[in-house]
Amino acid sequence: MSKTKDKTQVFHFDLYGKREAKYDFLNENSLSSIAWNELEPNEPNFFFVKKDDTGVEEYEKGFKLDELFLKNISGIQTGRDSLFIDSNKEDLIKRIKKLLEEELSIDFKEEFNIKDSSSYNLLDRITRCNFDYSKINETLYKPFQKYYIYYDEILIKRAFYSVFKNVINRDNVGFNLMRSQVNTTDFKAVFLSKTIIDLNFYGFQSYHFPLYLYPDQKSQLNFEQETERVPNLNMEIVQKIADGLGLKFEAESISPFEGGQRGMTQNLKQEKSSNSPLSVSPQGEKASNPVSIERGSQFFCPIDILDYIYAVLHSPSYREQYKEFLKIDFPRVPYPTDADKFWKLVELGGKLRELHLLESPTVNEFITEYQGDGDNVVGKPRFEVSLLEEGLREVTQIGRVHINENQYFDNVPESAWNFYIGGYQPAQKWLKDRKDRELNFEDILHYQKIIVALRDTNWIMGEIDEVGV
Repeated sequence: MSKTKDKTQVFHFDLYGKREAKYDFLNENSLSSIAWNELEPNEPNFFFVKKDDTGVEEYEKGFKLDELFLKNISGIQTGRDSLFIDSNKEDLIKRIKKLLEEELSIDFKEEFNIKDSSSYNLLDRITRCNFDYSKINETLYKPFQKYYIYYDEILIKRAFYSVFKNVINRDNVGFNLMRSQVNTTDFKAVFLSKTIIDLNFYGFQSYHFPLYLYPDQKSQLNFEQETERVPNLNMEIVQKIADGLGLKFEAESISPFEGGQRGMTQNLKQEKSSNSPLSVSPQGEKASNPVSIERGSQFFCPIDILDYIYAVLHSPSYREQYKEFLKIDFPRVPYPTDADKFWKLVELGGKLRELHLLESPTVNEFITEYQGDGDNVVGKPRFEVSLLEEGLREVTQIGRVHINENQYFDNVPESAWNFYIGGYQPAQKWLKDRKDRELNFEDILHYQKIIVALRDTNWIMGEIDEVGV
């Protein structure tokens, strides 16, 4: 860094390699011989590395997700995951009952590191809590990894109940995002959940953006009164979306998460059509007797906004074009202005949503087979290519995922095995997290669903680019 009369000059140079090579380079060069890159740091980030800001003006015309969603929160921190989280519900119940109802042995305290610290007074919290079965909830610990958690806002370290109360036992869904891409070079950290998530959902600080907010039941005078949820959305941004599309916004659709027609209310005309490109079934799949949406009297609702955004964030072209900006902060999404394109992206985003929540019927149409005799215990998972398959979409390598020397999942596409979500490859991560554990029947079925979901995600991302963002 040097100063001139007009401004401060900032220079940058990257040097990669091992330590000894770097020492040699420094010994052989001086400040004057290094080919420095002069930087021009600009507001608001003042980066100390060279950045390609091509397209920044167009990118910033979009709406920012932390501005669209009124509330978001960091994933929870239990303080002791091994104590409060488990894949086995009964094991978790036994452990928490022992924690709260029995005198703790030295071995138990040592195993689960039960002690007070400056940031987490666990021993004190235990004395203020009684076991409550209703606090056994589900949590999406990593992509496709649903565990059980004892979620007591007093007991665990950081519960963030003010936001996650809208998720627990609620009909809700939300984005899981990172503020910046820390553990991945490109934008891949986008996934959905209907449950509590962990702070390290992607391996680094993750945030949850619920689609709906519910009133606090504790504050209701009539506890039997039906609770009415409201969209967790900035209505100024929603209105701008509506204006750009020439559509009307409805706060609710017909059972948006349980089989209702996405983006449609009861006062929309429904008719059978075999030719409509926008025909979708309740699950977002093309239906044999599809429903067409009458143009000119269309409505859209919160789930349609979520599905549109989910499609955009899975566009390979969008990720590549704006990769520099997606590394910095929560993503921006372009305002939709073409209703036809919007509904096509909504349909594709809805398919992704159902795949990732493992709610799509297609995840039960297994493409893999579990083969071999053995004890089903996971050793060191590995992928071995067995053939090349030429399909309608692409030529792909098909292989076997070995969980041990004798047992494997056959017919696994390499694209699914290597697919990234955040900093993880779920098809690999799921198995590695179960090292030395025996897979039961449900585990085997679940893994086969993951493979279908990842393969179809790869396909749908291509379809999104064909539609365009």
